[in-house]
Amino acid sequence: MIQAETLELLEWPRLCQHLATFAATKLGVAAALDLAIPATQAQTAELLAQTQETYQLESRAGGALSFEGIQDIGTSLQRAELQGLLSGEELLAIATTLAGARQLRRIIDSQADVPTLKELAAQLRTYPELEQEIHRCIDDRAQVADRATPKLAGIRVQMRQLRDRIYQILQGILQRQSNAVQEQLITQRSGRFVIPVKAPQKDAIPGIVHDSSASGATLYVEPHSTVNLNNQMRQFLRQEQAEEEAVRRALTEQVAAVKPDLDRLVVVVTTLDLAAAKARYSFWLQANPPKFIELGEPELAPKNPEKEDEEKEEEENSENSQLLIRNLRSQITLRQLRHPLLVWQQQHEQGFPVVPVDLTIGPHIRVVAITGPNTGGKTVTLKTLGLAALMAKAGMFVAAREPVELPWFDNILADIGDEQSLQQSLSTFSGHIRRISRILEVLGNKSLGEEEGEENLNLPITNTSATLSTSSPAPILRLRTSTELSTSSEQVPHVPCPMPHAPCPIPKSLVLLDEVGAGTDPSEGSALAIALLQYLAQHSLLTVATTHFGELKALKYQDSRFENASVEFDDNSMQPTYRLLWGIPGRSNALTIAKRLGLLASIVDEAQTYVGGASQDVNQVIAGLEAQRRKQETKAREATQLLHQTEKLHREVSQKAAALQERERELKIAQEVAVNEAIGSAKSEIAQIIRRLQSGNQTAQNAQQATETLNQISEKHLPSRQQPAKPKPSFMPKVGDRIRIPSLGQTAEVLSGPDANEELSVRFGIMKMTVKLGEIESLDGQKPETKAQLAKAAAQAQALATAKAKQAAAEPAKPNPEIAIRTANNSIDLRGARVSDAEIEIDRALSKAVEYGVLWIIHGKGTGQLRRGVHEFLANHPQVSRFELASQKEGGAGVTVVYLK
Repeated sequence: MIQAETLELLEWPRLCQHLATFAATKLGVAAALDLAIPATQAQTAELLAQTQETYQLESRAGGALSFEGIQDIGTSLQRAELQGLLSGEELLAIATTLAGARQLRRIIDSQADVPTLKELAAQLRTYPELEQEIHRCIDDRAQVADRATPKLAGIRVQMRQLRDRIYQILQGILQRQSNAVQEQLITQRSGRFVIPVKAPQKDAIPGIVHDSSASGATLYVEPHSTVNLNNQMRQFLRQEQAEEEAVRRALTEQVAAVKPDLDRLVVVVTTLDLAAAKARYSFWLQANPPKFIELGEPELAPKNPEKEDEEKEEEENSENSQLLIRNLRSQITLRQLRHPLLVWQQQHEQGFPVVPVDLTIGPHIRVVAITGPNTGGKTVTLKTLGLAALMAKAGMFVAAREPVELPWFDNILADIGDEQSLQQSLSTFSGHIRRISRILEVLGNKSLGEEEGEENLNLPITNTSATLSTSSPAPILRLRTSTELSTSSEQVPHVPCPMPHAPCPIPKSLVLLDEVGAGTDPSEGSALAIALLQYLAQHSLLTVATTHFGELKALKYQDSRFENASVEFDDNSMQPTYRLLWGIPGRSNALTIAKRLGLLASIVDEAQTYVGGASQDVNQVIAGLEAQRRKQETKAREATQLLHQTEKLHREVSQKAAALQERERELKIAQEVAVNEAIGSAKSEIAQIIRRLQSGNQTAQNAQQATETLNQISEKHLPSRQQPAKPKPSFMPKVGDRIRIPSLGQTAEVLSGPDANEELSVRFGIMKMTVKLGEIESLDGQKPETKAQLAKAAAQAQALATAKAKQAAAEPAKPNPEIAIRTANNSIDLRGARVSDAEIEIDRALSKAVEYGVLWIIHGKGTGQLRRGVHEFLANHPQVSRFELASQKEGGAGVTVVYLK
């Protein structure tokens, strides 16, 4: 019962209505409206996997699931199983559903990385033969088609022929007795063809009167000449109906034969539609998938500082009575958490902007006490957290910024709002207590179930005869009806903890309490609230409570399992900001809010005089803490912005550096291309010079000209031969020059040049002063070279020259390559010679060409036999280093160039 109450208090049905608007089928809408909460974490994990994979498909182009043609056929399947007769509309709905399911499976099978959806789609059996048979027998108007059976086709042919005969006879009567009929019309009454006849002239057309108009002026008469034909038509109609029923009966039996598979198909399609609705709702909500935090290793429960002395006395007479408890492995993280119903209200109902809250709860925290002003957002925070836990448990995304980390709660229980009832004689206080009692009853039953299912969770308890019953049934984790809850509460009685100060094993429950202890005397209410929260710290995984009691704010400093939080209040605007502040207790600001809501100022001022001084001091301290918190948050935001700017600047610098590197690489490539082109051009010019020398008389003048041309080529293409750029003359001030003094931001006139101490006199305005040479610059920004800079540059040049000399001495001298020039002395023409004669000539020529290092052998192309013989001889000659065919300019395949050793 309390679980169902919690769903109502958190407005879960309203969220389900919003979810249903994203469903594509009636099946999905019904499933969303009655969305069940899973009983185990494994079920939640499966639902969450379905939502995540569907979310991926919805984000891909052309990957969204299509539910076209799928209809709710559950009622039709039940009637078919009970041997009922399905109509043409129902059969056609079954066929379109089969086709839609097949298309859905085809979409899923064509996608990658969706194993959960593929496992679901593999369960779909779409029976294409049944779909084809239905479409063969039922047309688009959901009527049995003529092609269903030959007998039905024959009956309808006879009916059309008979109808044409009846129409022919009646048309003749209408033309002959046009004065007696009301209008030229053939209609039907009671399934028989009749014509409208004027009442005064009914005797003009003898026949059977089947009906009359409301005024009695028109009678609908069946002429005697068509009575027998109409009787035959009625017989054909009965035969047609019988045959149509036979066709639909056969199709119904085929549907009933595969009903289990069709039931499974409906379940799978509904599951997929619900997953798609969750994915689309999450996308609209800008939500993120939750990650569930597991429990860690057992630890000793913390002690209450106020009771340490009592425990020390007890430990002297007994062994340690503490139990092991299990904290979460990491903190609960829900940043920028938004209430989904408020987001819907803002988007669809023109509501106010939603203010997100940050929930970051340490793994050891069991109770969070939220304080602050009325209308400040404390209750909304409770509902937001409760809905987030329910959505995560139901396999939905949570409207928070990544990462979304929270435990899987087996129970989510809430006491929110006023349960005051005149019919049940419940006051505000008694209503809260009744509801809290039901919450504690569920927690007590869960504690017993946890103790039965967990072994080695608590340390051995010695010197005590108290034992826990192990005969209670396993805990029920699903949402149950009030009858089931009452039955279970009778079967599992509440058993207290075995030791007074030893906490029981903690079930994974979330408890939300609004205005705990309110509605009664403040001193008694606060005492009851403290005891209740201490009990819940032992029996629930997390409790979040709102309160105005100052005593609850001090629990944090007495027990490490407690934490304070408050909703912020802006003292300047006298308005709540709805932001949640952690670690700082809040101020109620009741008088300020009462004044803002319109209470007489005189009453508020009078009430202010009755507020105790201590309370006022506490409020001032809290106000100071809030102000300090706001300053630190402002600085944190500024630091974050500075960090973002720094990261942006780093990215820009990195991009520019990468661009410069790419530019440098392109320049190197361009330089290499230019060098290669220059080398090619130089080679071409050198080759021309060589050919000129070879073709003409080799005189000293020609050799001198060739040498000068080679020098010009080297000066043109070799960077080392080019004149170095003249160094830029350095700036040195002279008398009368205008200079700038950057340190003073002034422009001055030089009165005297720099002396031995590098000082010079300058004047700006009416002032004269002496400045150092290094403190000035020219008007175009040039700096003068001081003696220290010149000495440093000279030292660097000397060091560089010394290093180059050492490197040159260390490296072996490299021989300068010589250019091989073809002349008559290192060339031999063997064209027309035999191979044996050629070998003798080649051997003689090789001996003469040793001083040249290269020999050109002209053997011609011809059949290639002489060239092959020459190459075979050269390959085995001891003086030959290598040989190759000459370039095309020097003869190509008709000339071989031989390089000697």
